[in-house]
Amino acid sequence: MKNTIKQIEAVILFVLALPLTSVAQDQSGVRLTGGVEANGVAKVTLKSAKSYENPFMEVALDAVVNQPDGKQVKVPMYWDGDEDWKLRYASPQTGVHTFLTTCSDVSNTGLHGIEGKIEVTPYKGGNPLLRHGPIRVSQNKRHFEHEDGTPFLWLADTWWKALCKRMTWEGFQELTADRKAKGFNAIQIVIGPYPDEDMMEDRWGNEGGLPYTKKDFSVVNPEYFKYADRRIGHLVSQGLVPVIVGGWGRPQGGGKSTLIQVGLEGYKRHWRNLVARYGAYPAVWMVGGEAQDSYGPWSELGRYLQVTDPYKHPMCYHAPEHPRHALKDNDFFDFDMIAIGHDGMRTIKQTYDLLNASFEAKPKRPALCGEACYEGHMQTNFQYTQRYMIWSFLLSGAAGHTYGAAGIWHAGVEGDAGHTGFRGQEYDFTTWREGMHYPGAKQIGLGKKLLEKLPWHRFESHPEWVEPGCFAAGIPGEIRVIYQPRRNIYNWIGQTVKGLDPGVDWKVYYFDPATGRTFDQGMIKASAKAGDKNAPRVNFKKNVPSPQDWVIVFERASE
Repeated sequence: MKNTIKQIEAVILFVLALPLTSVAQDQSGVRLTGGVEANGVAKVTLKSAKSYENPFMEVALDAVVNQPDGKQVKVPMYWDGDEDWKLRYASPQTGVHTFLTTCSDVSNTGLHGIEGKIEVTPYKGGNPLLRHGPIRVSQNKRHFEHEDGTPFLWLADTWWKALCKRMTWEGFQELTADRKAKGFNAIQIVIGPYPDEDMMEDRWGNEGGLPYTKKDFSVVNPEYFKYADRRIGHLVSQGLVPVIVGGWGRPQGGGKSTLIQVGLEGYKRHWRNLVARYGAYPAVWMVGGEAQDSYGPWSELGRYLQVTDPYKHPMCYHAPEHPRHALKDNDFFDFDMIAIGHDGMRTIKQTYDLLNASFEAKPKRPALCGEACYEGHMQTNFQYTQRYMIWSFLLSGAAGHTYGAAGIWHAGVEGDAGHTGFRGQEYDFTTWREGMHYPGAKQIGLGKKLLEKLPWHRFESHPEWVEPGCFAAGIPGEIRVIYQPRRNIYNWIGQTVKGLDPGVDWKVYYFDPATGRTFDQGMIKASAKAGDKNAPRVNFKKNVPSPQDWVIVFERASE
């Protein structure tokens, strides 16, 4: 016989730290679990009627949810310590969602056959992740958008180790506020084995300890995840997409990759746990960092994640080479993430070449740089390098960009740099708070804010519009955005912009990518009738305001 929700404890929890919703009895005798706004997270707690020596290994629990549109999804549930099992669920669909739990132990009357209802009402707030919904790949397979079709220009920061205890809760909130103010909208963060640390190192843990107490991930520590929950939820509450990395692929201590050390089954348990806890959030999945075939069956793990996630969040892997080659079995990934290294212009050129190779690959996918040239890493790659990367990559067709800074990615603090490097020595001793103030982060945020004022999601790359060494994108006859990199000092000569439509009145201005200031260059008046295909094209060449890198914007004047 099915059990009704009146036999269990049931509460609703919102993403945005709202008060708990009261639980009320409906006329059918099944207790409603309360209401939640669209894309908010409802949390239902069940009490197991039986005790287990290791619930994480002995019990598998799911909720089969019937949605208002008639579709059915199976949502994994997670063990949260003691006798508590929890369901987290979110949906953009308003209306009543009913669920029925299925437990591997059908004799457990507290977990198996439990019925309930979750009423989803329209969202009334201003959080873009809730107002517009989680992100997905656009129909043209070149950029990201929210569930309602609103374009999403990816600008992520790299916080690989920000769940560790070196990063305090107060510090996490401070860094989140800083990144939100600067225009970031995604955070790449590891929940699993960290880069440049041995397996089961104590500093992998947070205030609740290590996430698992055995290397094969057979014994979970719910206290770790309770502290992680607060941080992931906080990112979402501030409009930042958590890009969750399941673990690092490169060989760690012992000379083997973490996937080989843990084992495929252990990593599957880990990812099921992550999906159960964070799948209801507007997340993006990164199966592994620096994953490739020689480091274990990452593709098989990715396919498991694909079928386990009922929300079908965008999924990638962090590729240390061509993302269509590092894992031969890669056709199920939603976008390409290129992650090459930190050696200045050599790395940038390599990343640029791989981006273009990804654009040409079939099938089409969005592609972006997911790790290159952290600002201040080993005291290199400061703000000009950051500006060059984002402008050259975006104007060449990248779907977004991921920044990184020394101090932040490893959550460095005074007395503990947070890494020992892959050669056993520290890269540098920058703290996360020092890295937070590096100027490149603000400057690339200025670039994103400019592009978001323009129809960037319709841009296509047009290298033929500029001289070699510059980058151009836009919409013919409507808008052009040009990046002219820095050259030598005392050089004010502007680059030639070629082939402007002579039947258009163009407004022209220089945008300073370092400060956000604009310098009006007046109008280029139409020299021919609109649509005159025989009229000669117009070139533009004018000195830059100062000898540095510049962005030049041409906008069609309003009629």
